[in-house]
Amino acid sequence: MATATLFTPLHVGSVTLRNRIVIAPMCQYSAVDGRMTDWHLIHLGHLALSGAALLTIEATAVVPEGRITYGDVGLWDDATEEAMGRVLESVRRWSDMPIAIQLAHAGRKASSEVPWKGGHHLAPDHPNGWQTEAPSALAYDASWHAPTALDDERMARLRDAFANAARRAARLGIDAVQVHGAHGYLLHQFLSPLANQRTDAYGGSLENRMRFPLEVYDAVRAAFPAERPVTMRVSGTDWADGGWDVEQTVAFARALEARGCSAVHVSSGGLTPRQRIPVGPSYQVPLARAVKQATAMPVIAVGLITEFEQAEAIVGTGDADLVAIARAVLYDPRWPWHAAAHFGARVRAPSQYLRSQPHRHRDLFDVGE
Repeated sequence: MATATLFTPLHVGSVTLRNRIVIAPMCQYSAVDGRMTDWHLIHLGHLALSGAALLTIEATAVVPEGRITYGDVGLWDDATEEAMGRVLESVRRWSDMPIAIQLAHAGRKASSEVPWKGGHHLAPDHPNGWQTEAPSALAYDASWHAPTALDDERMARLRDAFANAARRAARLGIDAVQVHGAHGYLLHQFLSPLANQRTDAYGGSLENRMRFPLEVYDAVRAAFPAERPVTMRVSGTDWADGGWDVEQTVAFARALEARGCSAVHVSSGGLTPRQRIPVGPSYQVPLARAVKQATAMPVIAVGLITEFEQAEAIVGTGDADLVAIARAVLYDPRWPWHAAAHFGARVRAPSQYLRSQPHRHRDLFDVGE
C-alpha cells in the first residue's frame, strides 16, 4: 500500500516534521499574570504524546495589554519566561516533538472575560480589565469600550516587544515562531480596512495596511535564530463586505515570502461581529488553496478538519502542505495515532504506551526514547 501523503515528512527550515499533522495553538486562559501553570504542563504534555508532527503553544502575549483575557499566557519578562521554561523542561523530558509558539497581541479584542464566564468585554475600570489599543479608535462592537489609537512611539515599542518575546523563545529552545496575524487581533486589525482607518503611512492603501504587520514580522525574523522557522497565521477573509479578502491575503503572503517567511497558516474571520461565515467541513481550505497556488512556501490549512480521509485529501491533492487540528485533538488526543492506523502508516509513541498497540495494528508505533 502506498504511504498516505499525510504521513510523509516535510522539512521547514531546521525543523523536520515527521508527518503533515500539526497541532494548532489553542488558548487555555489558565495563566496567572501571564505565567504558565500546571494546567499547561498537563495540556501540552499529553498533546506532545499525540503523534502529531508539531505542537504550537497558544497565543502568547508580548505585552500584558496584548492579552485576550487576564488568563492568557505571556512572554514579556523573566517571570513569564521562567514559568514557560519549567513547563517545557518537563514536556521535553518525555517527548521530542518540535514545539512552536504563537506570538500575539489582541489589540481592540483584548481585556475580555474568559470564555466559560461569558467571554464579554471588560471595561478599563473592571478589576480584570484594562485600556485596549488598536490601529484606530474603533471598538470591536457597540457595547465594547473604544481602544486608544496607537501612535508611532507605541508602535515602535510593540515591534520591540515582539522581537524581545522571540529572543526569549529562542532562549527557551523553542523550535519555531508563528506571528499571529489572524482572528481579528492587532496585526489583522492593521490589515483590514474595517478596523484600520488611519490616514498616515499605516492606513489607506493595501501597501500601507500591510506595513506594520510586515515590520513586526521583520523584527521577529531578525530576533529569532536564522535557521529556525518564523511563520505567520492569517485570516484569509473577514467574511464581511468591504473587509480583508483572499486577494489581499495572497498579496500579503507574497510579501511575506519575499521576506523569507517559512510558512503561512491560513484561517479566517474574527475581525467583526458582522461576519457571515459558511461554516462546514474544510470551509477554509479554498483560502489555503489560493495562497498555495500563488506562493512556493508551505501552507497550512485549518478549520473543521476532523476526518482522516478529509485530511489526506487536503494534502494529497496539494490544496495545502499541512493540516492543523485543534478542537478535534482536544476531543481525541490520539487522533494522529488513529489516522496512522487507518492508513496503515506509522506514528511516534512513547515506550510506556507500546502495550496499547492493538494486535491488528502491530506495526503502528515508532518507539520514542
